[in-house]
Order: sequence, then C-alpha cells, then structure tokens
Amino acid sequence: MPAAAIQCAVFKGTLTHTGNGISSISRKSWIFLILSGLATGASWLCYYRALQLGEASKVVPIDKLSVVITLVLAFVFLHEQFTVKSAVGCLLIGAGTLFMVL
Repeated sequence: MPAAAIQCAVFKGTLTHTGNGISSISRKSWIFLILSGLATGASWLCYYRALQLGEASKVVPIDKLSVVITLVLAFVFLHEQFTVKSAVGCLLIGAGTLFMVL
C-alpha cells in the first residue's frame, strides 16, 4: 500500500499539471520507486503465503502490527512527533493484535 501511495503522489502532479512531469523525476527517486514496488510485491507474496500456512485470525492481526512498527520507526529514525493520538492508536492496535492472537 505505501508504494501505491507514493506512486499516486508522483503521478498526481503529472495528471494535474502541477508538477513538471515524469521526466523531472530524478534517477534516485526512480530507484526508490522501483524498490518500493518490489518490496510491496514481496510483502504481499509473503502475506498470502502466511495465509495459506496459518489461520487468517492469527495472520491478519500480526500484519496490522506494521502500522505500529512504522510509527515507532518514524519516531526513532525520522524524529517525527509522537502525539497522544498516535500513542493511543499504537496501544489499541497492539492490544487488539494481542487479543486476536491469543
């Protein structure tokens, strides 16, 4: 899903003529877009394989922990603000995952 959001953001400028177009995208950005797409594809393959091997009631909640991991990594590495709202969200997602898995 994140790769799709990035790609939509990049191409939005092209479609609405608010950006300079695809030709203005740097080589480094193209590399990251391609790597993001490959990582997303690999993620979905692993997710569906996990669904084949395990119970959906246990696989899906663990997958949703990616939101918590993303928030924590953004706080640690990107020094983003950790608001009360995001802290409560992390706690609720973590508690819900634990509740579903047990």
